[in-house]
Amino acid sequence: MTQTQVASLPKSYTIKWEKLPDDFQLPDDPVENIYHPLLASALREILEIAGFITASMLIASNFGICANVNEKIVVKAPDWVYIPNVLPVAAGVIRRSYTPHAEGDVPAVVMEFLSDTEQSEYSAKSTYPYGKWYYYEHILQVPIYVIFDPNDGTLEVHDLVEGHYQLRQPDANGRYLIASIGLFLGVWQGTKAEVTGNWLRWWNESGNLLPWGVERVEQSLQEGIEQGRMQEKLAIINRLLARKIGAIAPDLQSIINSLSATVLDELSEALLDFSNETDIATWLAQRQA
Repeated sequence: MTQTQVASLPKSYTIKWEKLPDDFQLPDDPVENIYHPLLASALREILEIAGFITASMLIASNFGICANVNEKIVVKAPDWVYIPNVLPVAAGVIRRSYTPHAEGDVPAVVMEFLSDTEQSEYSAKSTYPYGKWYYYEHILQVPIYVIFDPNDGTLEVHDLVEGHYQLRQPDANGRYLIASIGLFLGVWQGTKAEVTGNWLRWWNESGNLLPWGVERVEQSLQEGIEQGRMQEKLAIINRLLARKIGAIAPDLQSIINSLSATVLDELSEALLDFSNETDIATWLAQRQA
């Protein structure tokens, strides 16, 4: 049985952190549009490919985060949530909701994507069932609250400072360090899943954009093509050298085999000037100097 933890809030609120009963009927609101789930899944996909996600984490979208406030159950489903450590569920059990403290950590990051029809993401309604802003700020006390408008690409990152959210300014690249994840969050314009628009993406500390799966495949294919071209070019050069000079000393051959594509191009143009191994060795030494 889950132990109930109780904490006091301002205005005589009492909050209980207890797991929802198995028969509790969670809200089944329809997904607002196809774009929001794509945004959320794309954020997770990058982290998964990068090897960030572990079994102890919970990263989900449109997933109920619960609390019992003044004997009333409150459930809010962020568009994206990251929780560093959660207690495992029994084998074969599918997690239906999540209650902080009772089932693990408080969410480290919650994200909301602005809707076309309302801006409930900014609601500070302090009475039941509570606005999203108020719920994340005062009840859950989530350290980072992200609000993203896919329509115009506006990204806001709010940090919980002394119990209240403060808007953070982006860095020189227009990105925000999410310390609990160790990556930078920013806006990228382009196409994914046949949808062109503004996307949230992750960058590492070196400023490199972390790829989606399809981008990684394309990159690997391109690298394979380039590698094939280099091997073909190297084979042609080696044949020409063999005809002009004969066998090449192993140490010189090793250097030639390790040349970049650009230097191989230069070498192919210089072949006519070589009459012996000394000429080749001198030319290679000059390129390595």
